[in-house]
Amino acid sequence: MVASRRGSGSITLPTGQTMTIHTRTHEEEDLPHATKKTMADHLRKYESLFTLTPQRMRMIVEAFKDSLELGLQKPKQVVPMIPTFVFGWPTGKESGDFLALDLGGTNLRVCLVTLQGEGKFEMTQTKYRLTEEQKQDEGQKLFDFCAECLKTFVDTNFTDEDGTSLLKPGELLPLGFTFSYPCYQSRIDHGELIRWTKGFGAKNTEGRDVAEMFRQSIEKYKIPVVMTAIINDTTGTLIASHYVNPKTKIAVIFGTGCNAAYMEDVKNIDKIKVLKINEQDQMAINCEWGAFDSFEHEHLPRTKYDIIVDETSNKPGEQAFEKLISGRYLGEILRLVICELIDEGVLFLGQETYKLETPYVFETAFLSLMESDPTDELLMIIGIFTHFFAVETTLAERQFFRALAMLIGRRAARLSACGIAAIVGKMDYLDEGCLVGADGSLYNKYPGFADRVHEGLIDIFGEKGRNIKTVHAEDGSGVGSAIIAAMTKVRRDAGLYPHV
Repeated sequence: MVASRRGSGSITLPTGQTMTIHTRTHEEEDLPHATKKTMADHLRKYESLFTLTPQRMRMIVEAFKDSLELGLQKPKQVVPMIPTFVFGWPTGKESGDFLALDLGGTNLRVCLVTLQGEGKFEMTQTKYRLTEEQKQDEGQKLFDFCAECLKTFVDTNFTDEDGTSLLKPGELLPLGFTFSYPCYQSRIDHGELIRWTKGFGAKNTEGRDVAEMFRQSIEKYKIPVVMTAIINDTTGTLIASHYVNPKTKIAVIFGTGCNAAYMEDVKNIDKIKVLKINEQDQMAINCEWGAFDSFEHEHLPRTKYDIIVDETSNKPGEQAFEKLISGRYLGEILRLVICELIDEGVLFLGQETYKLETPYVFETAFLSLMESDPTDELLMIIGIFTHFFAVETTLAERQFFRALAMLIGRRAARLSACGIAAIVGKMDYLDEGCLVGADGSLYNKYPGFADRVHEGLIDIFGEKGRNIKTVHAEDGSGVGSAIIAAMTKVRRDAGLYPHV
């Protein structure tokens, strides 16, 4: 590596990675760098762009409530408000062995869940990594891969040491299929994919019944399972969290994507009146709220950086809410701001910055690290920029980067609060209060995210906002899927499922 004017060099770590190091001398202080005053001036501009006032938040909540209502009244709306055919809350008495297969944004997971009743369960699971190629290849190939992993799991967990199956002849294990992408459902074991999200783009899948595609793969590999339910991870999170704590009324996911689910009265779901379902029943609704304000872009405060993220994404115009909130995009928003300041000659003058020019190279995990850096010199931020991007930073620049990360992270949390507030307001949960089961990498790992959501709820509702508390959700895509498979079996045995 060529030494820069600051005496940078590199060493190879035992892992094989190269770590950049640098030393400073007094003579080098004339290197062109942004001053503290310059960075403070720029920060003020970004504060006005990324800050959400309580008044603006309340306007977003009202528009959000209108979108939720519209989605319940008519099919094929921007926020589709998908009926899940998961009826009512679990009793806590559900029991037995159930399989769950979860096709998530980054992993495929297969679980064996033994429900023991009284809100207790045991679980065995195996994870399989999904490649980018698999996400973009033929849809049927993707489901064949799911079936291969499921077969391996069943063969491993349901055979003895001699390789003899532990299942009775003809016995089929009930399977809950967690498919966390928007689908139209007219029954619980059917799901027509509306659109891929989370960077998936598998061909010949949108508009088709993914449950049927997966069934074909299960038959192809002769696996002794019967798929009883196709569910969304958010719906599973709602059911699993309520199973453990019945005060939970809403579930939200803030991770690679974002979504919410809650329990609605069937009488309020106009678009399924034709099915003649008992109006006294309740049904879980999968909101698919990442699509809020898509296409028209009337309500959300999009900056020019958000517009670039949208226009260069694989689904321009779609998932507008998700693109301001989800862990997939926050690092990219920050990278675009940095690149603009490089182009304007504010940052990294005289340094090679090509490593920062690749889209999505700046991970949201870096924002988490930047916000949680405990050192006065912000050494963690030095590490990120030298190690990953081979550029050097001044303390003023590092303070600016941290402040910018906080602005982007705080906006994401406050917008998330707007979504929660819309469901709370619609369902009249504010006075009695409720728990919101929350999951996803952003909620679980991003420092201060939950606190900022709570702060946002108080800004929207005043002191009563304290009645709404987010809690770490139970495992929706595994345990929740298994509980729903069990609930479905009980209803089906009792002849309670609508015939479509």
